[in-house]
Amino acid sequence: MSRDLQSENALKAWGFLMVLALVWGSSFILIKRGLVVFSPGEVGAFRIVAAGLFLLPLSLPRLKNLNKRQVQNLIIVGLVGSFIPAFLFAKAQTQLSSALTGVFNAMTPLFVVVIGALFFNSRITKRNGLGLFIAFIGVVILLTVKEGVGFGSLTDINAYAFFVLLACACYGLNLNIIKFRFVELKPVAITAISLTMVLPMALIYLFAFTQFSFKITHVEGATLAAGYIAVLGIVGTALALILFNVMVKVATPVFASSVTYLIPIVAIMWGLLDGEQLLAGHYLGIAAVIFGVWVGNRR
Repeated sequence: MSRDLQSENALKAWGFLMVLALVWGSSFILIKRGLVVFSPGEVGAFRIVAAGLFLLPLSLPRLKNLNKRQVQNLIIVGLVGSFIPAFLFAKAQTQLSSALTGVFNAMTPLFVVVIGALFFNSRITKRNGLGLFIAFIGVVILLTVKEGVGFGSLTDINAYAFFVLLACACYGLNLNIIKFRFVELKPVAITAISLTMVLPMALIYLFAFTQFSFKITHVEGATLAAGYIAVLGIVGTALALILFNVMVKVATPVFASSVTYLIPIVAIMWGLLDGEQLLAGHYLGIAAVIFGVWVGNRR
Protein backbone atom coordinates (compact mmCIF):
# COMPACT_ATOMS: atom_id res chain seq x y z
CA MET A 1 0.00 0.00 0.00
CA SER A 2 1.43 3.41 -0.99
CA ARG A 3 2.11 6.09 1.62
CA ASP A 4 -0.52 8.37 0.01
CA LEU A 5 -3.16 5.64 0.27
CA GLN A 6 -2.21 4.94 3.88
CA SER A 7 -2.54 8.63 4.71
CA GLU A 8 -5.90 8.79 2.95
CA ASN A 9 -7.19 5.76 4.87
CA ALA A 10 -5.91 7.21 8.16
CA LEU A 11 -7.71 10.50 7.45
CA LYS A 12 -10.93 8.62 6.60
CA ALA A 13 -10.63 6.50 9.75
CA TRP A 14 -10.27 9.57 11.96
CA GLY A 15 -13.21 11.21 10.23
CA PHE A 16 -15.38 8.12 10.73
CA LEU A 17 -14.28 7.91 14.37
CA MET A 18 -15.28 11.51 15.13
CA VAL A 19 -18.65 11.16 13.37
CA LEU A 20 -19.45 7.89 15.15
CA ALA A 21 -18.48 9.28 18.55
CA LEU A 22 -20.75 12.28 17.96
CA VAL A 23 -23.65 10.14 16.66
CA TRP A 24 -23.53 7.40 19.29
CA GLY A 25 -22.67 9.84 22.07
CA SER A 26 -25.75 11.88 21.14
CA SER A 27 -28.07 8.85 21.30
CA PHE A 28 -28.73 9.30 25.01
CA ILE A 29 -29.87 12.92 24.76
CA LEU A 30 -32.19 11.90 21.88
CA ILE A 31 -33.72 9.19 24.07
CA LYS A 32 -34.20 11.81 26.78
CA ARG A 33 -35.99 14.10 24.32
CA GLY A 34 -38.25 11.27 23.18
CA LEU A 35 -39.20 10.42 26.76
CA VAL A 36 -40.64 13.92 27.24
CA VAL A 37 -43.77 12.70 25.41
CA PHE A 38 -43.51 8.94 24.92
CA SER A 39 -43.21 6.01 27.31
CA PRO A 40 -40.02 3.90 27.36
CA GLY A 41 -41.81 1.17 25.41
CA GLU A 42 -42.91 3.63 22.75
CA VAL A 43 -39.42 5.10 22.45
CA GLY A 44 -37.82 1.66 22.14
CA ALA A 45 -40.34 0.32 19.64
CA PHE A 46 -40.36 3.40 17.40
CA ARG A 47 -36.56 3.44 17.37
CA ILE A 48 -36.56 -0.11 15.98
CA VAL A 49 -39.35 0.70 13.51
CA ALA A 50 -37.43 3.70 12.15
CA ALA A 51 -34.17 1.77 11.79
CA GLY A 52 -35.84 -1.35 10.39
CA LEU A 53 -37.87 0.47 7.74
CA PHE A 54 -34.82 2.48 6.68
CA LEU A 55 -32.75 -0.68 6.12
CA LEU A 56 -35.58 -2.70 4.56
CA PRO A 57 -34.38 -2.12 0.95
CA LEU A 58 -30.99 -3.60 1.92
CA SER A 59 -32.41 -6.66 3.67
CA LEU A 60 -35.31 -7.81 1.46
CA PRO A 61 -33.17 -8.92 -1.54
CA ARG A 62 -30.99 -10.99 0.79
CA LEU A 63 -33.77 -12.86 2.65
CA LYS A 64 -34.27 -15.54 -0.02
CA ASN A 65 -30.63 -16.67 0.27
CA LEU A 66 -30.78 -17.50 3.99
CA ASN A 67 -30.94 -21.00 5.42
CA LYS A 68 -32.92 -22.01 8.52
CA ARG A 69 -29.93 -21.78 10.89
CA GLN A 70 -29.07 -18.29 9.67
CA VAL A 71 -32.66 -17.13 10.12
CA GLN A 72 -32.71 -18.42 13.71
CA ASN A 73 -29.42 -16.72 14.54
CA LEU A 74 -30.49 -13.46 12.87
CA ILE A 75 -33.66 -13.37 14.97
CA ILE A 76 -31.49 -13.74 18.09
CA VAL A 77 -29.15 -11.00 16.85
CA GLY A 78 -32.11 -8.72 16.18
CA LEU A 79 -33.44 -9.29 19.69
CA VAL A 80 -30.24 -8.98 21.74
CA GLY A 81 -28.41 -6.57 19.42
CA SER A 82 -31.20 -4.04 18.82
CA PHE A 83 -34.72 -4.80 20.08
CA ILE A 84 -34.16 -5.52 23.80
CA PRO A 85 -31.43 -2.86 24.35
CA ALA A 86 -33.64 -0.18 22.77
CA PHE A 87 -36.27 -0.79 25.46
CA LEU A 88 -33.71 -1.15 28.28
CA PHE A 89 -31.95 2.15 27.52
CA ALA A 90 -35.26 4.01 27.34
CA LYS A 91 -36.41 2.50 30.64
CA ALA A 92 -33.09 3.34 32.33
CA GLN A 93 -33.26 6.98 31.31
CA THR A 94 -36.53 7.53 33.09
CA GLN A 95 -34.44 7.65 36.29
CA LEU A 96 -30.87 8.04 35.04
CA SER A 97 -29.21 11.03 33.39
CA SER A 98 -28.19 10.79 29.76
CA ALA A 99 -24.56 11.52 30.75
CA LEU A 100 -24.30 8.60 33.18
CA THR A 101 -26.14 6.29 30.78
CA GLY A 102 -23.47 7.04 28.19
CA VAL A 103 -20.74 6.20 30.69
CA PHE A 104 -22.30 2.87 31.71
CA ASN A 105 -22.63 2.03 28.01
CA ALA A 106 -18.81 2.04 27.82
CA MET A 107 -18.85 -1.30 29.65
CA THR A 108 -19.94 -3.09 26.44
CA PRO A 109 -16.43 -4.23 25.35
CA LEU A 110 -15.84 -5.84 28.73
CA PHE A 111 -19.14 -7.70 28.52
CA VAL A 112 -17.98 -8.98 25.12
CA VAL A 113 -14.92 -10.48 26.85
CA VAL A 114 -16.85 -12.00 29.77
CA ILE A 115 -19.63 -13.53 27.68
CA GLY A 116 -17.10 -14.80 25.16
CA ALA A 117 -15.26 -16.60 27.96
CA LEU A 118 -18.44 -17.99 29.55
CA PHE A 119 -20.25 -19.23 26.46
CA PHE A 120 -17.90 -19.17 23.44
CA ASN A 121 -14.65 -20.64 24.78
CA SER A 122 -12.77 -17.37 24.53
CA ARG A 123 -9.96 -16.59 26.95
CA ILE A 124 -9.85 -13.79 29.53
CA THR A 125 -6.30 -12.47 29.78
CA LYS A 126 -4.77 -10.90 32.87
CA ARG A 127 -5.14 -7.53 31.18
CA ASN A 128 -8.85 -8.21 30.56
CA GLY A 129 -9.28 -9.19 34.20
CA LEU A 130 -7.52 -6.07 35.47
CA GLY A 131 -9.64 -3.87 33.21
CA LEU A 132 -12.81 -5.57 34.43
CA PHE A 133 -11.83 -5.01 38.05
CA ILE A 134 -11.02 -1.30 37.55
CA ALA A 135 -14.22 -0.68 35.57
CA PHE A 136 -16.25 -2.56 38.18
CA ILE A 137 -14.89 -0.24 40.89
CA GLY A 138 -15.93 2.70 38.72
CA VAL A 139 -19.43 1.31 38.31
CA VAL A 140 -19.78 0.81 42.08
CA ILE A 141 -18.68 4.42 42.63
CA LEU A 142 -21.21 5.71 40.09
CA LEU A 143 -23.97 3.61 41.65
CA THR A 144 -23.37 4.86 45.18
CA VAL A 145 -22.54 8.57 44.74
CA LYS A 146 -25.09 10.68 46.63
CA GLU A 147 -25.49 14.44 46.64
CA GLY A 148 -24.38 16.03 49.90
CA VAL A 149 -23.18 12.80 51.53
CA GLY A 150 -20.38 11.66 49.22
CA PHE A 151 -21.09 7.96 48.92
CA GLY A 152 -24.22 6.18 50.06
CA SER A 153 -24.65 2.56 51.07
CA LEU A 154 -25.38 -0.32 48.71
CA THR A 155 -29.06 0.05 49.64
CA ASP A 156 -29.01 3.51 48.02
CA ILE A 157 -28.04 2.18 44.59
CA ASN A 158 -29.95 3.54 41.61
CA ALA A 159 -31.27 0.22 40.30
CA TYR A 160 -32.07 1.75 36.89
CA ALA A 161 -28.35 1.58 36.06
CA PHE A 162 -28.74 -2.19 35.88
CA PHE A 163 -31.01 -1.76 32.84
CA VAL A 164 -28.02 -0.22 31.04
CA LEU A 165 -25.67 -2.96 32.22
CA LEU A 166 -28.16 -5.57 31.03
CA ALA A 167 -28.26 -3.82 27.64
CA CYS A 168 -24.44 -3.95 27.54
CA ALA A 169 -24.63 -7.68 28.29
CA CYS A 170 -27.04 -8.05 25.35
CA TYR A 171 -24.56 -6.23 23.11
CA GLY A 172 -21.79 -8.49 24.38
CA LEU A 173 -23.80 -11.61 23.53
CA ASN A 174 -24.72 -10.15 20.14
CA LEU A 175 -21.13 -9.41 19.13
CA ASN A 176 -20.00 -12.90 20.12
CA ILE A 177 -22.82 -14.49 18.10
CA ILE A 178 -21.83 -12.41 15.07
CA LYS A 179 -18.17 -13.30 15.51
CA PHE A 180 -18.62 -17.07 15.93
CA ARG A 181 -21.78 -17.89 13.96
CA PHE A 182 -21.78 -15.52 10.99
CA VAL A 183 -18.51 -16.03 9.18
CA GLU A 184 -20.29 -16.17 5.82
CA LEU A 185 -22.43 -12.99 6.09
CA LYS A 186 -21.17 -9.42 5.82
CA PRO A 187 -21.76 -7.12 8.84
CA VAL A 188 -24.00 -4.71 6.90
CA ALA A 189 -26.23 -7.60 5.81
CA ILE A 190 -26.39 -8.92 9.37
CA THR A 191 -27.44 -5.50 10.67
CA ALA A 192 -30.11 -4.93 8.01
CA ILE A 193 -31.61 -8.43 8.07
CA SER A 194 -31.60 -8.75 11.86
CA LEU A 195 -33.53 -5.48 12.15
CA THR A 196 -36.02 -6.73 9.56
CA MET A 197 -36.55 -9.86 11.67
CA VAL A 198 -37.66 -7.84 14.72
CA LEU A 199 -39.47 -5.11 12.77
CA PRO A 200 -42.88 -6.89 12.85
CA MET A 201 -42.66 -7.29 16.64
CA ALA A 202 -41.87 -3.59 17.05
CA LEU A 203 -44.71 -2.55 14.73
CA ILE A 204 -47.28 -4.78 16.45
CA TYR A 205 -46.24 -3.63 19.92
CA LEU A 206 -46.11 0.07 18.94
CA PHE A 207 -49.52 0.28 17.27
CA ALA A 208 -51.49 -2.43 19.12
CA PHE A 209 -50.24 -2.14 22.70
CA THR A 210 -49.24 1.52 23.22
CA GLN A 211 -50.80 4.96 22.87
CA PHE A 212 -48.27 6.03 20.23
CA SER A 213 -50.90 6.62 17.52
CA PHE A 214 -53.04 8.73 19.86
CA LYS A 215 -50.11 10.77 21.16
CA ILE A 216 -48.68 11.52 17.72
CA THR A 217 -51.95 13.17 16.68
CA HIS A 218 -53.24 14.63 19.96
CA VAL A 219 -50.33 15.47 22.26
CA GLU A 220 -48.45 18.73 21.91
CA GLY A 221 -44.78 18.21 21.06
CA ALA A 222 -45.29 14.59 20.00
CA THR A 223 -44.21 15.19 16.40
CA LEU A 224 -40.94 16.77 17.52
CA ALA A 225 -40.31 13.99 20.05
CA ALA A 226 -41.01 11.38 17.37
CA GLY A 227 -38.55 13.19 15.11
CA TYR A 228 -35.83 12.84 17.74
CA ILE A 229 -36.53 9.11 18.01
CA ALA A 230 -36.57 8.71 14.22
CA VAL A 231 -33.14 10.37 14.01
CA LEU A 232 -32.00 8.03 16.79
CA GLY A 233 -33.19 4.99 14.82
CA ILE A 234 -32.10 5.99 11.32
CA VAL A 235 -28.85 7.82 12.08
CA GLY A 236 -27.89 6.45 15.51
CA THR A 237 -28.71 2.82 14.75
CA ALA A 238 -28.89 2.08 11.01
CA LEU A 239 -26.42 4.50 9.39
CA ALA A 240 -23.98 4.45 12.32
CA LEU A 241 -23.66 0.66 12.20
CA ILE A 242 -22.96 0.78 8.46
CA LEU A 243 -20.40 3.55 9.01
CA PHE A 244 -18.73 1.53 11.76
CA ASN A 245 -18.42 -1.46 9.44
CA VAL A 246 -16.83 0.73 6.78
CA MET A 247 -14.40 2.16 9.36
CA VAL A 248 -13.30 -1.33 10.37
CA LYS A 249 -12.24 -1.93 6.75
CA VAL A 250 -9.98 1.14 6.55
CA ALA A 251 -8.61 0.96 10.12
CA THR A 252 -7.52 -1.63 12.64
CA PRO A 253 -10.05 -3.22 15.03
CA VAL A 254 -8.18 -1.64 17.96
CA PHE A 255 -8.55 1.82 16.40
CA ALA A 256 -12.24 1.17 15.69
CA SER A 257 -12.84 0.12 19.29
CA SER A 258 -11.48 3.46 20.54
CA VAL A 259 -14.88 4.98 19.76
CA THR A 260 -15.91 3.34 23.05
CA TYR A 261 -13.84 5.89 24.99
CA LEU A 262 -15.17 8.92 23.10
CA ILE A 263 -18.90 8.10 23.39
CA PRO A 264 -19.09 8.86 27.16
CA ILE A 265 -17.31 12.19 26.64
CA VAL A 266 -19.88 13.27 24.04
CA ALA A 267 -22.75 12.00 26.24
CA ILE A 268 -21.41 13.95 29.24
CA MET A 269 -21.05 17.13 27.17
CA TRP A 270 -24.68 16.86 25.99
CA GLY A 271 -25.84 16.17 29.54
CA LEU A 272 -24.04 19.20 30.96
CA LEU A 273 -25.37 21.41 28.15
CA ASP A 274 -28.85 20.16 29.03
CA GLY A 275 -28.46 21.15 32.67
CA GLU A 276 -27.59 17.77 34.14
CA GLN A 277 -25.29 17.92 37.17
CA LEU A 278 -22.40 15.61 37.96
CA LEU A 279 -20.82 15.41 41.41
CA ALA A 280 -17.11 15.02 42.14
CA GLY A 281 -17.65 11.33 42.86
CA HIS A 282 -19.24 10.88 39.44
CA TYR A 283 -16.08 12.12 37.72
CA LEU A 284 -14.00 9.66 39.77
CA GLY A 285 -16.29 6.80 38.72
CA ILE A 286 -16.32 7.93 35.09
CA ALA A 287 -12.52 8.02 35.00
CA ALA A 288 -12.32 4.52 36.52
CA VAL A 289 -14.81 3.07 34.01
CA ILE A 290 -13.09 4.57 30.97
CA PHE A 291 -9.63 3.65 32.25
CA GLY A 292 -10.78 0.10 33.02
CA VAL A 293 -12.26 -0.32 29.54
CA TRP A 294 -9.02 1.03 28.03
CA VAL A 295 -6.88 -1.38 30.03
CA GLY A 296 -9.14 -4.35 29.30
CA ASN A 297 -9.24 -3.60 25.57
CA ARG A 298 -5.53 -3.06 24.97
CA ARG A 299 -3.80 -5.48 22.63
